[in-house]
Amino acid sequence: MAIIITTSSSSSSSSSSSFLISCFLLLLSCVCVFGLESKESVINSHPHHYTHTLPLNSLFPASTCDSSSTVDNNEATLKVIHKHGPCSPHQAKTDHTQILQQDQYRVNSIRSRLSDNSAAPTARGGRKGRGGGTGEKKDAITLPAKSGAVLGSGNYIVTVGLGTPKKDLSLIFDTGSDITWTQCQPCAKSCYDQKEPIFDPSKSSTYSNVSCTSAECTTLKSATGNTPACSSGSSTCIYGIQYGDQSFSVGYFSKERLTLSSSAVIDNVLFGCGQNNQGLFGGSAGLLGLGRNKLSIVEQTAQKYNRYFSYCLPSTSSQTGYLTLGNAAKASDSVKYTPLSTISGGASFYGLQVLGISVGGKKLPISPSLFQSSGTIIDSGTVITRLPPTAYGAISSEFKKQMSSYPVAPALSILDTCYDLSKYKTVTIPKIAFTFGGGTTVELDSTGILYASKISQVCLAFAANGDDGDVAIFGNVQQKTLQVVYDIGGAKIGFGTRGC
Repeated sequence: MAIIITTSSSSSSSSSSSFLISCFLLLLSCVCVFGLESKESVINSHPHHYTHTLPLNSLFPASTCDSSSTVDNNEATLKVIHKHGPCSPHQAKTDHTQILQQDQYRVNSIRSRLSDNSAAPTARGGRKGRGGGTGEKKDAITLPAKSGAVLGSGNYIVTVGLGTPKKDLSLIFDTGSDITWTQCQPCAKSCYDQKEPIFDPSKSSTYSNVSCTSAECTTLKSATGNTPACSSGSSTCIYGIQYGDQSFSVGYFSKERLTLSSSAVIDNVLFGCGQNNQGLFGGSAGLLGLGRNKLSIVEQTAQKYNRYFSYCLPSTSSQTGYLTLGNAAKASDSVKYTPLSTISGGASFYGLQVLGISVGGKKLPISPSLFQSSGTIIDSGTVITRLPPTAYGAISSEFKKQMSSYPVAPALSILDTCYDLSKYKTVTIPKIAFTFGGGTTVELDSTGILYASKISQVCLAFAANGDDGDVAIFGNVQQKTLQVVYDIGGAKIGFGTRGC
């Protein structure tokens, strides 16, 4: 609206000018007063800088697989899919309560391993030869006596080739686990249902067993939490690994050819050939360990791939991401690095230093010393990020404050900050960012903030630990669409936006 002031004569010009000046001064003083708003008020007046507005259907997977996501074209790149989505050949049923319960088992297991590495069970029994000789008892391989206080399995899988000729197997990839294993024929004790045919070592020309007197066998305890054993009547090394949810795998410790692509083949990879396997592995054939232990795939391929790998987890289970070994493909220019640290009592984990968290542009009143006392790891297998209760209370409180216009919903398992969005087509949520060591700030994707079981129960994807002394965990929901780069040789971890 324009305001036009006219004067009738020149004699009144002086008074009119004074009047105009007074008006402009009054207007200017109002602008100045409003310009002195607090930072929080400024944030609220420019919400688009500090919020995500997204259609609600983007929180849920499509009914069909979209494999058009950006993928690293490195020769040692594997497609990453979610085992519960339409891209998975297993089509495992999505039960959110079970997923979150399994996630809590995993977190409990991580805590147990960090707090006590001494209560390690022994793997006993076995069969001999390449998959076992004839006439041996089928109950020769037994379950470890106690939980090895190691980790449960994650929910993202990759397909690799094993043996000669190679057999394609889908394995859960896990940065929090070390040993790689798959189910093997003849399943001396038991095998759970998996999608692909179970690997038969007797049909591979490159398979061999590891001796129980070898140096490789003695390193198993640090990777599994269990003391290895020798098979009955032979010198074959027997491994045993049990997870926090009581799933387990026991069998021969072996060597085999691993094929990532036609031009990325690694010989004599140490892995577990499971003869007694039980658990909820979602139809996958086993696990690909990417931890920091000497037996992990990262360390076993160090000469070829220089202890460097990266991945991107898709935004929903109907899309695909990637896992790449090696740094032949350049990291995105958006990647920002933070120093890699080691957690006390957890040499296999990848540690981060958290300095602060912001919600909707507002820095939370959390002391950096809070995270220094507990420590933080990044884990591809933990679904929901775990924070010290003090930090979680701050993030939940601020999130609720900025989401006060939306109706609340009941808690979903471990998630207690939930909303009923059934009457909305879009939702506006505050952005959340983490500041890590070195001053690196990483803004989470919108899909890394919410966990949606249904439109009437959409929850903040964070949970509190038991107390402030428990290790914090940066989980896989928060990593969605980020290019996550592990440069172990360079002692740093990088995060880049729009990785897939």
